[in-house]
Amino acid sequence: MKLPYLALLALPLAAALAAQPAPPVPAAAAPPAEGLTGSVSDETPWQDLGIAIPTFPTDRDVPTEASAGSTAALGRAVAGVITADLRNNGLFKPTGPDSLPQPGFGQVMAPDFGVWSGRGAEMLVHGYVRGNADGTLTVGCYLYDVQLRQQLVKGGWQVGPGEWRRAAHKCADLVYSRLSGESPFFDSKIAYIAETGPKDHRMKRLAIMDSDGANHRYITTGQAIALTPRYAPDYKSILYLSYFNGFPRIYVYDLATNKQRLITQSRNPTFAPRWSPDGKWILYSMAQGGNTDIYRISSAGGGTPQRLTNTPGINIGGSFSPDGSRIVFESDRSGAQQVYVMNADGSDQKRISFFGGRAATPEWSPRGDQIAFTHIAGNFRIAVMSPTGGNMRSLTDSWQDEAPTWSPNGRIIQFFRTEKGSGRTGIWQVDLTGRNERKLPTPVDASDPAWGPVQQ
Repeated sequence: MKLPYLALLALPLAAALAAQPAPPVPAAAAPPAEGLTGSVSDETPWQDLGIAIPTFPTDRDVPTEASAGSTAALGRAVAGVITADLRNNGLFKPTGPDSLPQPGFGQVMAPDFGVWSGRGAEMLVHGYVRGNADGTLTVGCYLYDVQLRQQLVKGGWQVGPGEWRRAAHKCADLVYSRLSGESPFFDSKIAYIAETGPKDHRMKRLAIMDSDGANHRYITTGQAIALTPRYAPDYKSILYLSYFNGFPRIYVYDLATNKQRLITQSRNPTFAPRWSPDGKWILYSMAQGGNTDIYRISSAGGGTPQRLTNTPGINIGGSFSPDGSRIVFESDRSGAQQVYVMNADGSDQKRISFFGGRAATPEWSPRGDQIAFTHIAGNFRIAVMSPTGGNMRSLTDSWQDEAPTWSPNGRIIQFFRTEKGSGRTGIWQVDLTGRNERKLPTPVDASDPAWGPVQQ
């Protein structure tokens, strides 16, 4: 998707602050490679973390075309999004702008460390919002260590007024990465299936939203059922399965042109299309002659599909390893759904799940270190295991949780949960500790989430 206004500013942002006098700031020390000891923990209380995120001030309050209003209003909204990002991932417990004093514009590069130290803050996220003559916005972001009185990292982005939330997510990513030592993930998007209507006549539309549930957008009209979407590695398109008049088709939807192209179609039941990491191949499953097997086809469309599995039973749900060398999938060739791995060409197929119950919908972590899947043993639970099948752990324990999808940094898993009794579905997420669950806001019932990579 084209985002023409989002750009990292290489300058130190001093020009944006030149209109206001500011006392000199000590040079920032080089950050330690291992991150800040004691700054992050999934068990540490807020008093120990002490991350303060006050309103981002502006040099002058001017109207904007942004949904949040003027630059002053945007400053509070941006700080609120950053606070929510850092809180909702389960690792931090920040204090946001509503309960903090508002700093002046000149304090962005020269914080009053005494004020923040007196409030128990160990870390301070400062920033600003500035309106530009061409209608764009500049958002600056600084992370300070209050105890050391040092700047740890800074960044700045020029964005169109409709992209101000992306700047907030970029700032949250900057803070998250510096404090945790992990790769970022907030500036990413989620594709999913929006569901409405009665159970016997369900409308299923392709939809997308930001990683926090904002900026919701329907992609398809609902005239044809849409299923199992996946973002392309370059974010330019979405792969999905569509059933029209009962016949399955695999499409790639171009987000810039709002046009779609057909990859393959069949009169046979077809399931779960998936991209290869380089975007050159598409995996899918198709039932034929009493068996369901996994096939590979060029993402350019056309050509003859290559069958990768050829065993009695159902083989479905392939997911590539991050390096593209292997595929994890589910198969009932042993008599019940279990997880298998094979090489990308279909060779060396072997079962890896041997822990009781059934195992389905496997998805390889973008870090390559774990596989998420649906563990069916009474209830449906989200679980993870190593690529060899060891170290299995359940992360959820609800009635019906299924179809896991990984955050870009491989530390959070989203899935959809069906409520017992009502049958309502919604998108939830859980971190790898299993202790931090959160439901994402969607305007209607939601299923089949697919988390895309971090946007560039």
